[in-house]
Parts: sequence; C-alpha cells; structure tokens
Amino acid sequence: MKIFSGNANRRMAEEICSYLNVPLAAAEVKKFSDGETSVDIGENVRGQDVFVIQPTCPPVNDHLMELIIIVDALRRASARRITAVMPYYGYGRQDRKVRPRVPITAKVVAEMLMAVGTRRVLCMDLHAGQIQGFFNIPVDHLYAAPVLLKYMRKTFAEDVIMVSPDAGGVERTRAFAKRLNAGLAIIDKRRERANECQAMHVIGDVAGKTVVLLDDMVDTAGTLCGAAAKLKERGAKEVHACCSHPVLSGPAIERLDKSCIKSLVVTNSIPLNEKAGKCKKIKVLSVSELLGEAIHRINSEDSVSYLFV
Repeated sequence: MKIFSGNANRRMAEEICSYLNVPLAAAEVKKFSDGETSVDIGENVRGQDVFVIQPTCPPVNDHLMELIIIVDALRRASARRITAVMPYYGYGRQDRKVRPRVPITAKVVAEMLMAVGTRRVLCMDLHAGQIQGFFNIPVDHLYAAPVLLKYMRKTFAEDVIMVSPDAGGVERTRAFAKRLNAGLAIIDKRRERANECQAMHVIGDVAGKTVVLLDDMVDTAGTLCGAAAKLKERGAKEVHACCSHPVLSGPAIERLDKSCIKSLVVTNSIPLNEKAGKCKKIKVLSVSELLGEAIHRINSEDSVSYLFV
C-alpha cells in the first residue's frame, strides 16, 4: 500500500499516514508559471494498492485537476488499484437539474475520475448520497457522525434539540437526534438564489432549549446564521452548530462573528482558511483516524460498514 497526497490537505494525509504507520509517498505537485499543474511521482508504484488523499476544496478547480493528474500519473506507472480519497467532494451541490439548460457537474467530476483510471472512491458526508450512483466503480461513503456524536455527548446537556436548517437535511438530523435521545426541529426556508436564502418558519418547540444546528457543510453561512436568528426569536436558550465540511467562503466568518451562534464544530475534511483559523467560535475535530481505518480495511479487503455505526 502507498499513500499519496496533493496540496489540498497535506496535514490530514500526514495524520492518516501516522495512524497507519506508513510513510507518505513521494510526489512533487507544483505549477508551471502559466498555472498548469505538474506532477512527478517519486517512487515505484508498479503493482501497488495506491490511495490519493485529496479533498476538492477551494480552490476547487486547482485541487480537482491535481487529483485527476496524480491519478493519471499513477495509472501510467502501472499501479494495481487507485483509490481517490475525497473527504470533501467538490461540485457535490450540483447533483441534479434544477432549471433547464444547466449541467449536472457532480456527474461530470465522477466521469473525469473514472476516465483517468480511478478504481475506487472513498468519501465522507456527500451533499446527496445519490452521488454514489454517478460512479460505475465502488464508492465507500463514510460519515463524520461517530466523531461529532462523541463530542456532542460530552459537551451538551440533556435539554438539547437537534435542528435541520432545511428540509433536505432532516434525515441526517433525525439520525443524530435518535442517537442522542434528543428532540427534533426543522427550519422551513426558501432559497432566492445560490448562496442566498431566507429562513421562514421554525417547525418544532425550541423555547428554553439548547439548540444544535446540523448541516453537511457551511459555505457562506447565510443559511446557518439566518436559522440561528429565527431560533433565538423562538426562545432558544443557546444556539450551536455542527457540520462536516467548513468551506467558509466569502462573508462566512463575518456573519458567524456577528451571529448568535455560540460555537461551530467542524471536521478537518477541509483545512481552515486564514480567516476561519482565527475565529474563536470554530472548533475542529479530526476525522483522520476514521479515514485511516477505512483505508486499512479497503487495503486488507475487510468490511468498511463497521465504521458507519
């Protein structure tokens, strides 16, 4: 087994290698002066089971091209099997046609990965689980739930209620509420355009309770902060938030700082940008061991479903 990494989240790759007690394989991933990506694999991979750790986080296009080119280089070097480890799947929100004449870009990314020789994908908390069906190769879909639940059980009191910030996240939030033996509420919202939404109504009783908003990702934080304000209006005692993928682009940090959200718990699937790293409300939990165990089980042909509980 050999583990490679692009430039998207090298620290996570090093943590995974530390857990597995294997060295991070040598590869030089850089850019030419005109912006083209250059990859040079620094060791023999012939007949090896190879894993490439590369979340396609911002800058999404750069990191996606790095992943595509690394996989192509490994295939041409006769690697036996190449697994793309994508803790965060960029373009995952473009998973269906919401209007005429728009692309399904999540499918395009899947086709690109398969075309260059990817033979397996390991990802975490996809925006929509159905994205797995865009691939004609095995997809192992992990969840950050074990890590987030462990933190919640230690941190939040008994009067907690889980809240989904939109209808699409109800199933995920219900699963957390069941495991925490907590209540469930839903925010009914209407999205005016991409990255802009308006929270409309709270379905459920949140008065006097500690509220935990749960989502798969936080991008500009408009949904999260709007939902938090509505929950406070309805009498919530405290508002906290949890998510797997801290994209945190544009005005996200300014919105979080001004909001009534007391804490935002995220995973290290995406490295925090400079602004987010200075935000005192954000706490990062590591999913490196979870991903490392999945890689070990894939390599040894063991069951990965053990990690879903």
